[in-house]
Amino acid sequence: MGIKPQNIKEIESKASNIYEAIVLVARRARQINEEQKIEFNQRMETINALSMPISAEEDEPGVNPDQIKISVEFDKRPKIVDLALTELLKNKLQYTYPDKETK
Repeated sequence: MGIKPQNIKEIESKASNIYEAIVLVARRARQINEEQKIEFNQRMETINALSMPISAEEDEPGVNPDQIKISVEFDKRPKIVDLALTELLKNKLQYTYPDKETK
C-alpha cells in the first residue's frame, strides 16, 4: 500500500493546530494497535490450543496453515495510522483536555 497524500488544512481544521492533530492521530493509532495486538494474540492462542501435538513424533513445532491465514489477514488490513487519520477526518474521534492543576 502506498502513502496517500493528505490535505494539511483539512487535518488542521479538526484540531487547534497541526501538532495537536498529529498527537491525536498518534494516540488513536496506539489504541488501535493495542486492540489489534490483543485480537491477534487471542486468535493465535486458540489455534495453538487446538493444534497441540498428539504424539511424540509431532513434538517439533511446524507451520500451521491456520496461523499463516491469520497472519496474512492481519497484514492485509488497512494501516493503523490511516484508520486513525480517517477517524479524525470523519469527526469520529472525541478528545478532551485534562484539567490543569491549580496551585
